Amino acid sequence: MEKSYKEYLHQITTFIFDVDGVLTDGTLKITTDGQMHREMNVKDGYALKTALNEGYNVCIISGGTDEGVRHRLQGLGIKNVYLGAHQKVHQLTEYINEHNIQTENILYMGDDIPDYPVMKMVGLPACPQDAVKEIKEVSKYISHKNGGKGCVRDVIEQVLKVQGKWMREFDAGSH
Repeated sequence: MEKSYKEYLHQITTFIFDVDGVLTDGTLKITTDGQMHREMNVKDGYALKTALNEGYNVCIISGGTDEGVRHRLQGLGIKNVYLGAHQKVHQLTEYINEHNIQTENILYMGDDIPDYPVMKMVGLPACPQDAVKEIKEVSKYISHKNGGKGCVRDVIEQVLKVQGKWMREFDAGSH
């Protein structure tokens, strides 16, 4: 019998996320001057910042090239933001080697075909509810939330709760 995804939550030390379709809902609003605008969920941002504050590795690997995305994510404290990554395996391998991370300790969340090869390499491949069929098939966890609508918060919160690190800064003062 295959393990429940919950059994993998204990070993996660690293979160890696795609942007479009995961941190955003995949919609691009294009203005008349050609600017592309994306929306991100602040609850996802809070969870990313909390994971960093609790000592987790957080990395972004995206095919998109919007520097506004880099600015937002670096503003949350994420140092490793790979944009323009069309062969995501290369960036994943570089990140793993640079930080001496074991693949079984990685949760990667993606939503579309470019994420497929990377998801096959990690310990806990996950996806939003509205991911494409092929990604859902390789995911050990499918969030009940859609991309850009809290799926990142969902997976981070689950890992931190299982590891006793969710809301720790608030619980410490109540005893």
